[in-house]
Amino acid sequence: MEKIRVALYVQKAALTFIEAVAKKDYKLPKEAKDAGFDIGADELASIVSSHDIKSLKFHGGVEGISRKVSVSLDDGLKSSDLSIRQNIFGVNRYIEKPSRSFWMFVWDALQDLTLIILMVCAAISVVVGLATEGWPKGMYDGLGIILSILLVVVVTAVSDYKQSLQFKALDAEKKKIFIQVTRDGYRQKVSIYDLVVGDVVHLSIGDQVPADGLFISGYSFLIDESSLSGESEPVYISEEKPFLLAGTKVQDGSAKMLVISVGMRTEWGRLMETLSQGGEDETPLQVKLNGVATIIGKIGLAFATLTFLVLLVRFLIDKAVSVGLLTWHPDDALTILNYFAIAVTIIVVAVPEGLPLAVTLSLAFAMKKLMDDKALVRHLSACETMGSACCICTDKTGTLTTNHMVVDKYWICEVSKSCKGEGTADELKSLVSEKVLSILLQCIFQNTGSEVVRGKDGKNTILGSPTETAVLEFGLHLEGVDTQRQHHDCRKLKVEPFNSVKKKMSVLVSVCGGDVRAFCKGASEIILQMCDKMIDSNGNTVPLSEEKIKDIMNVINNFACEALRTLCLAFKDMDDSYDADGIPIDGYTLIAVIGIKDPVRPGVKEAVQTCIAAGITVRMVTGDNINTAKAIAKECGIFTDDGLAMEGSEFRSKSPEEMKTLIPKLQVLARSLPLDKHTLVTNLRKMFDEVVAVTGDGTNDAPALHEADIGLAMGIAGTEVAKENADVIVMDDNFSTIINVAKWGRAVYINIQKFVQFQLTVNVVALMVNFVSACITGSAPLTAVQLLWVNMIMDTLGALALATEPPNDEMMKRPPISKGQHFITRTMWKNIMGQSIYQLAVLGVLMFDGKQLLKLTGPNADAVLNTFIFNTFVFCQVFNEINSRDMEKINVFRGLFSSWIFAVVLVATAAFQVVIVEFLGAFASTVPLNWHLWLLTILIGAISMIVAVILKCIPAEKPKFSAHDTDGYEPLSGGPEMV
Repeated sequence: MEKIRVALYVQKAALTFIEAVAKKDYKLPKEAKDAGFDIGADELASIVSSHDIKSLKFHGGVEGISRKVSVSLDDGLKSSDLSIRQNIFGVNRYIEKPSRSFWMFVWDALQDLTLIILMVCAAISVVVGLATEGWPKGMYDGLGIILSILLVVVVTAVSDYKQSLQFKALDAEKKKIFIQVTRDGYRQKVSIYDLVVGDVVHLSIGDQVPADGLFISGYSFLIDESSLSGESEPVYISEEKPFLLAGTKVQDGSAKMLVISVGMRTEWGRLMETLSQGGEDETPLQVKLNGVATIIGKIGLAFATLTFLVLLVRFLIDKAVSVGLLTWHPDDALTILNYFAIAVTIIVVAVPEGLPLAVTLSLAFAMKKLMDDKALVRHLSACETMGSACCICTDKTGTLTTNHMVVDKYWICEVSKSCKGEGTADELKSLVSEKVLSILLQCIFQNTGSEVVRGKDGKNTILGSPTETAVLEFGLHLEGVDTQRQHHDCRKLKVEPFNSVKKKMSVLVSVCGGDVRAFCKGASEIILQMCDKMIDSNGNTVPLSEEKIKDIMNVINNFACEALRTLCLAFKDMDDSYDADGIPIDGYTLIAVIGIKDPVRPGVKEAVQTCIAAGITVRMVTGDNINTAKAIAKECGIFTDDGLAMEGSEFRSKSPEEMKTLIPKLQVLARSLPLDKHTLVTNLRKMFDEVVAVTGDGTNDAPALHEADIGLAMGIAGTEVAKENADVIVMDDNFSTIINVAKWGRAVYINIQKFVQFQLTVNVVALMVNFVSACITGSAPLTAVQLLWVNMIMDTLGALALATEPPNDEMMKRPPISKGQHFITRTMWKNIMGQSIYQLAVLGVLMFDGKQLLKLTGPNADAVLNTFIFNTFVFCQVFNEINSRDMEKINVFRGLFSSWIFAVVLVATAAFQVVIVEFLGAFASTVPLNWHLWLLTILIGAISMIVAVILKCIPAEKPKFSAHDTDGYEPLSGGPEMV
């Protein structure tokens, strides 16, 4: 240990020496000097990355650096300088792993072992065919297999490539982050990618630091550097310790930062360079279906082996009887090779590689559609899981309400009044003295996390949260002369920003004459408890008696019952003995109570009713007053007569046994802390085994978002920390958007069920037809090329058609999918077995008595029959694809053409089948059919739809709905027992 310690000291000393030499020999790069800058990009990067306080002082501190990069710390940089700064100091982008090209996806598709075996078989077939049958006839069988393989490979590669492009676009959307900066003397929002060295950035709780920089000024500024250093303890940033690193997160406070290093020169950029972009993990459904595919693949392997052995044994017996086993011809080798190709193709058909593909296709399609509907899905599995959600714990502000807040009522000096816009100032001046008005305005303009800025058009704009904006707008109506006077006359000494735990914000201010005054603003009950006096209309302080407190509480409750969000404003004049390091928590004088109106969003009530009909319980979890919460919840349809509403303080004091009783009835949790939300989510998941979705916007919501099955962060009001911990970002902060996510989640699950039902039917029929025919007749009616075409119909094209169907309203009229629900239900088994029996019966009759039934004669009678069997088999699958659109309803044509992908796949499959039969016979071993046989083929396929209707009329032992039942059917296992 001593040796290691010595080595570390030596290394540190050496590095310090090297840096000192480098500083001594430091020369300003010519391009920076020519552009008018007095410091280079590498020097700036080294200062912040090594936390070199000596170098910083050498350059004159933050102000010295700002002069050297030609920027004003008050007015920011000039927009006209952006391109020059990007050329000299770099752009704020990181090197990303290059996207995979289309040909890489083609290569991946060619790696499939069964396809490689088939290609070898095809090559041997071509060689043997040319030797025995000559050119060009000897090429047809082998070339047909090769063309079929290439078609499968191209379709698979195109599908995978399109998905990769889609995920790349979604990934780019995730990285769209905007930050507030000062440029040209104005506050404005810009993309983090447009930041340059010299930008003055404004940071607040929950923001991610977008580049390396230096602290200019701020209050209570704590940074979480765990993403870079791994240290969980937050770092306090101040003028003595001013270094800020890209990728770290603001845990508390607010500050201004000077950007001095961007892009790949930042510590975060260098870290990103060493990491490769990870892909999406498999979703639970993909894992489950991979297991099912493996089991079915093993059964297919067994059937293929048996088929090959039966065909080979029959061939050897026939040969022994006819010419003897000692006489062999090239044709015999070709026959055995064809048997082997058929066996391998049976494996290709049996292995349902389309199952995972269908899940990915469906999820990718859902993600794209949800993006159009203002929901950005960050994790694939969230789409799938949202279909199982049986509880949504939602915020109130901005999610259920519009988040456009205005002060509707106020109480001051024992008088309640409604706001009248511009007329409020005159009314208030007639009620209170100039002294009271001055204190009120100081409290509004000094104790705020927002800012009034003047835009280029000369108009005032308020930057900040909706609540703060409402209060400042109220202040602007009251102050008719110079709003900035309230800022110039006072100087902030200490600030405690608002957060969802304290539910208040406080500031210590030096006012005119050198006096110090504390201002406090926040949740009404909390601020009222901190007050022991109130201000009267003359500006004098009077004691708060019990009766007065009771009257004020009545005012607060009356405001809250009108669905108004209530805030109390208070102040305290400090004496000479005050503690400069802290802001008092008691002894305040109450100034006013204000009621802020935040209307319910249009469509929220209907969305809540949709949730209730779908078996999803909606619970409101808010930091607001309980009466406000109850009023809004009742208006939204969340809070009912038999429901329970309680405050967070009461909720967190309950024992586990009490929670087990009250949580099922709980509909509103008011004045809650982030920890209360986390506790509620944990209990819902563990006690009641529910799939829980949670909305959140603040940094403190991150634990609950992470704990929930589906975390939904708000895109407008949400902090970057909340978004990073969420599975879905609701871009418009609208509750109705969350319902769309649930609807698409259910659509994904049901679409995959449809596809599995369709694919298993094809599997059963294809395996049984070839196996039975091989055992009885010694030949397989479906050739390798034909089976490859069927494989593409049921895998890639089937997945594309059935897995991308949009949701319908019926999906939200059934209970959610429970955690214990097995994937394949009795209904699906009934449809699979019914269709399989019908198709096997039809194809069996055709195989063994087809010539007589169809009155086929002549030398090509066998070829016509085999073509007819192949054609009938394919069209049965085409019609079965339509049957699979709805597993329970009889009308499967409803909305057929609203899903254009399904319609295109259906038409393309039928058209290509006609081309194969009529024009590609040399490759597909088919012969043209007359119109009578085509009509009969379509008729047999259409009859399968009648069979489907009959099957849907047969009950599948449908039990009563349970709380977590999905489709009302007794589920069957999706594992080995299923098979």
